[in-house]
Amino acid sequence: MPIQRSMCAVGALVSAFAIADVRPVIAQPGGTEQLPQVTVEATRVKRKPKPKPVADNQKPLPRVVIQTGSAKQPGPPPIKQRYDLPQTAESQTADRVRETVNAVDPQDTVKYMPSLFVRKRNFGDNQSVLATRTTGLGASARSLIYVDDILVSSLIANNNTLGVSQWGLITPEAISRVDFLYGPFSAAYPGNSEGGVLLFTTKMPEKFEFTTKQTEAIQTFDVYKTKGAYGSHQTSLSVGDKIDRFSYFIGANYLNSDSQPLGWVTSTTTPAGTTGTIPQSGRVPGTVANVVGASGLLHSEQETLNGKFAYELTPWVTATYTIGLWNNNQISNVQSYLQTTATGAPTYGGVSGFANGRFTWDQTRLANAVSLKSDTKGTYDFDIAVSYVDFLNDTQRLPFGVGAGLTFTPFGKIARLDGTNWTNGDAKGIWRASDFHEVSFGVHGDRYYLFNPVYKTADWVGGPDSTNTLYTSSAGTTRTLGLWVQDAWKFAPNWKLTTGVRLEDWAAYNGFNLQTTTTAATGAITNTVAMYQPSLGAQRVSPKVSLAYEPNPDWLVTASFGAASRFPTVAELYQIVSVSSTVLAVPNPNLKPEDVLSEEIAFERRFTDGKVRLSFFFEDGRNTLISQLAPTTDSSGNAATASFIQNIDRTRTRGVELAAQKNNVLIDRMEVFGSVTYTDARIVSDPNFVSTVGGTTANGKYIPNIPPWRVTAGATYRLDENWSLTAAMRYASKQYSTLDNTDTVANVYQAFDSYTVVDLRVQRKATDNATVSFGIDNVGNAKYHLFHPFPQRTYVADVRLKF
Repeated sequence: MPIQRSMCAVGALVSAFAIADVRPVIAQPGGTEQLPQVTVEATRVKRKPKPKPVADNQKPLPRVVIQTGSAKQPGPPPIKQRYDLPQTAESQTADRVRETVNAVDPQDTVKYMPSLFVRKRNFGDNQSVLATRTTGLGASARSLIYVDDILVSSLIANNNTLGVSQWGLITPEAISRVDFLYGPFSAAYPGNSEGGVLLFTTKMPEKFEFTTKQTEAIQTFDVYKTKGAYGSHQTSLSVGDKIDRFSYFIGANYLNSDSQPLGWVTSTTTPAGTTGTIPQSGRVPGTVANVVGASGLLHSEQETLNGKFAYELTPWVTATYTIGLWNNNQISNVQSYLQTTATGAPTYGGVSGFANGRFTWDQTRLANAVSLKSDTKGTYDFDIAVSYVDFLNDTQRLPFGVGAGLTFTPFGKIARLDGTNWTNGDAKGIWRASDFHEVSFGVHGDRYYLFNPVYKTADWVGGPDSTNTLYTSSAGTTRTLGLWVQDAWKFAPNWKLTTGVRLEDWAAYNGFNLQTTTTAATGAITNTVAMYQPSLGAQRVSPKVSLAYEPNPDWLVTASFGAASRFPTVAELYQIVSVSSTVLAVPNPNLKPEDVLSEEIAFERRFTDGKVRLSFFFEDGRNTLISQLAPTTDSSGNAATASFIQNIDRTRTRGVELAAQKNNVLIDRMEVFGSVTYTDARIVSDPNFVSTVGGTTANGKYIPNIPPWRVTAGATYRLDENWSLTAAMRYASKQYSTLDNTDTVANVYQAFDSYTVVDLRVQRKATDNATVSFGIDNVGNAKYHLFHPFPQRTYVADVRLKF
């Protein structure tokens, strides 16, 4: 029934858009003047041989360029045009984002793009995860994010902590456009493109420009006993120019922000000798998660610097160097709701969860990329790019436990990720064999290295950042080599067949784990186990095929099929995760690659000022790697959660997506945009599932973190060239985080709730150089959890000057 209702809505929407696109055609009157007499002198010329007729299926197909009628509306993604890629795509320009989105971070640019969602908990969130129509919030390695030639996806892990993309390596003002390619249907991308590929293209000015922007934001928040206003302040500067054959762009960004609590401190009982506990259910019926305080009240100061420098070696070959530097200094605080029954003094009540929420975190990331590209507009072209991302510093210091009153133990832990890094290299070529065949091909190599020691320290607040005593240590390396080729063949008028294949060879090696057993009271180490993990290897061949039919410039029908394989990440194989001060979750060093078969059938109706697209998508998975939170109990008898990576035998995803955008709907200067996505993502077979509540199964249940429904809808009215007003809505239905879908309690910590959020934005172009904007996110002050409590009503204002 949901799909039938969606189909009816599709027909009505396409018809409405078609009617809105009708424009009268007025014939021009013909002339009636008599032309002067012309005398032609005949001469004998040698006739050229009459050319042989060309068969219809050998005539080159015209390249159709859709003029959307506004510089703020993008054409096709540049990478899609250059390599004749078959994927369905959606795009945003930076101008349109500034006009319609209350954007502070790069993550905000995809807020209203079809089927996309970024779990951004606060401004400057360093754990933002991208979800797509077939991937959830715990599957960061099932999609790819590029900033020009730099892969900023952290394929070092597949989760929403270490696996999050390095969004901070790009300043918002550096972005020129954002494109998303749906599905693993191009051989040019590795198997991690299962969920799609997000591409940020950065600016490169043609003349001198200087931009400065100041953004102020404030959020009002009120849940349980935590109430307050949390502000963020952002300053951006950028400068760029082109001087003869040299061009450059440099951007800098500073963010100072305070967040709402990102978590709640819970207890299964009322701590002895205290009052103030708020009785609360856990996310699973029958469980208890009484709230005794708030945690994750973050104060963050972040600096970002990025540069792009290009030199035209010849009129058709350009060398480019790109650099990104991101620094984050963060303090996390907690708030206790407990008081002692004897004196009424505030206390942590011996609840260790307060210690987990109190930490300092210093992070520095450096990304470099060099590329050499040709643009001959002829028979051959090439791209060569190498990128390197390095964790220059990543140090998190936290106490081991709580003391009396509102104190923490002086001893604690220091978690380090310094030295973790990855390198990607690609060499690509294009051979335009004829007007009907375009062959692209390439070679790929990558290497990911994880180094994650956790040290015991006598002073978690100060002192050195490492000691001679380890609580845990994780290390390991993966590498992948790939070859691919793709052929786009226009075999008949209005028809194009794209075929491709990707061959990949993967290996994991040098895996090492050290883990300890400790006492809960003093953190003393009572036992140590060290182990070298076995090496693994795998090879995969991934075929792709796509058939496109374009009967006229207004319509495009595409059917695509692609096989893809995602190999386990270093962290899935080797990283030990601390569940509590005494419990560790040990990784699985014997995971198998996950394999998917993806399909999409897409119908696209294009207008002079917009388009409507209807896509049916399918995905069948084998050995799907899922990061699953499951309850456990530490040695003190307290409830805890642990993350276990599992190979799920079979999964299946079916869905339909409707996306539309059009200007001049009903009245001039009224733009309407939106999308509706229905996804039925199920676990087909999981014989190894172990029920944590008894009598449940994962078979037939929803895949975690993929909601059945996701909707965006919005409208922008441009009063004139200087004023624009935007209203937009975001909706997602209930999603589950457990394999057996038992987490049905709403609006509690760790639940994934349904939500409806409305945003507003007004922009005023005050002068040719100055723009002022004001907006409100979550106008209705919706209160919901996506594991974490999410932001409530937030006011955003910015002033931008460009010269």
